[in-house]
Amino acid sequence: MTVLSLTDVGQPFDPLALTERLRIAHVVTRPLMQDILDKACRRFPSLGQTERKARLMRFIDAEAWADAALTLLELELPLWRVRRIAYDQGEWYCAISRERELPEWLDSSIDARHADFSLALLSGFIEAQVLSAHAARPSVPTVRQTLHPHYEPTAAIIFC
Repeated sequence: MTVLSLTDVGQPFDPLALTERLRIAHVVTRPLMQDILDKACRRFPSLGQTERKARLMRFIDAEAWADAALTLLELELPLWRVRRIAYDQGEWYCAISRERELPEWLDSSIDARHADFSLALLSGFIEAQVLSAHAARPSVPTVRQTLHPHYEPTAAIIFC
């Protein structure tokens, strides 16, 4: 795990490609989970050897994908929680929210769905990760200050 941001060796994180991979997948696999960890996770690589990271790795080793997805959500997006899980007509529906205490009609949750429960959770996680990364950017762009080439700072010395 060498990625420290939402980029991979100069390539920007492509949430649409990862979302499409999750959509067409039938089950979670170790390479798919590794791709999610490498490309979509900002905090995971910098956690060091914490107990929570070790727990996630044990879930991945045991191929407990739903537990791994819930732990990943807890590690990467501590302000987000699963609001609702439902199964209807062969698909799992998962709602993830930052405002779980609000009435559902006021909340703007992320709704993901898939035939596989853990893929529904991971789809919601990727969408929440993208929204969180977008919200973390400042609303006002930063401007690099350039000095005029003839500008020379002067020091004022005051003697008392």
